[in-house]
Amino acid sequence: MPRMTRAESQARTRETLVATATTLFLRDGYAATSLEKVADEAGYSKGAVYSNFRNKDELCLVVVDAIRSDQARRMAAALEGADTLEAMLVAFQHWAETTIGDVAWTVFEVEFATRARQDEHIRRELAERNAQIRAAVTTLLSEHADAFGITLPLPAATCATALLSLGVGLGVQRAIDPDVGVAVLPNMIRLLAGGSS
Repeated sequence: MPRMTRAESQARTRETLVATATTLFLRDGYAATSLEKVADEAGYSKGAVYSNFRNKDELCLVVVDAIRSDQARRMAAALEGADTLEAMLVAFQHWAETTIGDVAWTVFEVEFATRARQDEHIRRELAERNAQIRAAVTTLLSEHADAFGITLPLPAATCATALLSLGVGLGVQRAIDPDVGVAVLPNMIRLLAGGSS
């Protein structure tokens, strides 16, 4: 087997550090997870962490990106093959039941968002990522409204902000009380689509 190049080795190290940090941030939280702990758990020196990430916040942003990308892939997979609005909403609700309110993910996101208040750079980075998600949801809403002949009652961007805010709020409520249902979210989409819940 050929030896890895330096770039391949560095990429593998970075991947391992992100995977380890993800596990630790989700299990123990942001505050309790130090870079030393990440290095130890991953089997690297602290120097290996600093050669890949400027600080804990930079590593945490990469973890946030990885988690959100993974969830976006899972949602896309759940919706695959749904060819009517109702089929999409049923599939979306199933994804939401198993995802929205995941305690580890919700607590981690809330803790890091709270941390961002103390660092303007991190706040801007998170705000930019959230804006990208809103833009993506806005595009999806516009495309699906066109495909299904729906006239949204508000601009697509406003609907996207409302739905994301509802989803985040539901996540926090479900992290505290798992009995809170998620049906309100697809039902809100039905209302925006001009149907009844």
